[in-house]
Amino acid sequence: MIERLRSDGSVDAAADRNPLISYDPGPPLDLVHLARQCGGDHELEEELLGLFRAQSRALVGQLSGPLDKTLESNAKIAHKLRGSALAVGAWRVAGAARAVEERASVASDRVRLSPKELADVTSAVQALKAAVAEAAREIERIRN
Repeated sequence: MIERLRSDGSVDAAADRNPLISYDPGPPLDLVHLARQCGGDHELEEELLGLFRAQSRALVGQLSGPLDKTLESNAKIAHKLRGSALAVGAWRVAGAARAVEERASVASDRVRLSPKELADVTSAVQALKAAVAEAAREIERIRN
């Protein structure tokens, strides 16, 4: 489970529960976390956000449907996205990526996917795509 510091210094461990239901009513990016990660260096913050935006868009473009041959690939892509999201404080992206990893992992253990597994993987991938799009819009808003 992801633990993160709120702006008041308290710990929030709910950020990584279920990305299909938004538990975090806050902004798509935790700028307090990003500032701490970058030691207050605003140029570094902007550079990291730009890199995250570019990488996340490229990776999400590689995600595909829940075909047996793509489950492992989707899990790897989601893992990369999760790591990047955690670095910049994109908690919803991290949670959605975790859900894709978990669902793809469970489904890849099956010879044939059940309709529920297909729906779960598809929903998780769509939620991840939506979270990345939301984070990218927020980065654009911040940069302008």
